[in-house]
Amino acid sequence: MAPLNVCMIGTGEYTTGFVGGGQSGSDKKVGVVGLTLFDLRRRGKVGKLSMVGTSGQKFPAIRQHLTKNITQVYNNLDTSFTSFPADDKRDPEAYKAAIDALSPGDAITIFTPDPTHYPIALYAISRGIHVMITKPAVKLLSEHIDLLEKSREAGVFVYIEHHKRFDPAYADARHRALTKLGDFNYFYSYMSQPKNQLETFAAWAGKDSDISYYLNSHHVDICESMAPSFKPVKVTASASTGVASGLGCDPSTEDTIALLVDWEKKDGSGRRATAVFTASWTAPKKAGVHSNQYFHYLADGGEIRVDQAKRGYDVTEDGEGLTWYNPFYMKYAPDERGDFAGQGGYGYVSFEKFVDAITDLKEGKVTLDELDKRGLPTLKNTMATGAILHAGRVSLDEKRSVNIVEKDGKWVLE
Repeated sequence: MAPLNVCMIGTGEYTTGFVGGGQSGSDKKVGVVGLTLFDLRRRGKVGKLSMVGTSGQKFPAIRQHLTKNITQVYNNLDTSFTSFPADDKRDPEAYKAAIDALSPGDAITIFTPDPTHYPIALYAISRGIHVMITKPAVKLLSEHIDLLEKSREAGVFVYIEHHKRFDPAYADARHRALTKLGDFNYFYSYMSQPKNQLETFAAWAGKDSDISYYLNSHHVDICESMAPSFKPVKVTASASTGVASGLGCDPSTEDTIALLVDWEKKDGSGRRATAVFTASWTAPKKAGVHSNQYFHYLADGGEIRVDQAKRGYDVTEDGEGLTWYNPFYMKYAPDERGDFAGQGGYGYVSFEKFVDAITDLKEGKVTLDELDKRGLPTLKNTMATGAILHAGRVSLDEKRSVNIVEKDGKWVLE
């Protein structure tokens, strides 16, 4: 079978590492999506690649950036791709022409602002294209449900890029929670990024989406995957403001958002659990880590604490100070031959599992239901996460608690 053709929709930091006319100042200086897919093509798992932005005028500079920082660094790794729209055009709907150029059974990745996920995914599904969506899948529970129904009708695979599921520590913790610790009781998590990230996100921060959708989505998904016998029933959100707006963001931009979530066991026993998910994008600029990320899980028969911010690896440089790096997510150092050597990073693994799942599906080795049972972050396996994130937004906007009602597989917010 021919390798999978993939179209990358979105040309920003996560896809290329190119932001605001130059290389990103974050830890994703050469991106994640493009580099991973270029390497998967080298390995024969991916075939033709294309990329979509809203402005074709960026592509010459993006190509120069990729040549300098990927091709010339990783032993002439091929970074070629077909681009949409043309270099002299601007077209917010260029993704349609790019998807139309694919064939049923091909795939797309969506790394664009949150409100665009739904229409792009829906267009691809209608044409028989498999879809990866960066988290959050969508902003509205109704959109999440619609994509699940439409994708099942079309027989295509939709995968949410919740890469923290593949962090070795988080994956091992989930296994222990599921097999050894008994019923879920309490979960607390915190995730942050430095306030200079608001410069990268200034175009949409506080207007198109918020920090809870962007970062809390990680740990809400982890909690959902660790406690599949429980369902969320109520969300109460709280937020702080003032820092982001002082940095030029929209006045409504929240700095830090905390979601208090009540859970109930699905067996009708009345057993309950509670969780607090906190996310911020106003952490200090030089805190030494790009992202603080840790959680505490308490269950009937034990507890788990995971702190994945520092990971026991620190570097001190003149002019930079002390920094804790995370090569376990994306390892950018080449191997002894000069090739890219980050195939074991959980950021890379997340993409490879998407590609492998589609290949297995096309070869008739698995069904969509069986892919759900693998525990992958599919639309079905992230429904509670979608409900919690949407309920949190409603709670902030309407200043009230929001109930989540799930009955016979139907989900609604009240």
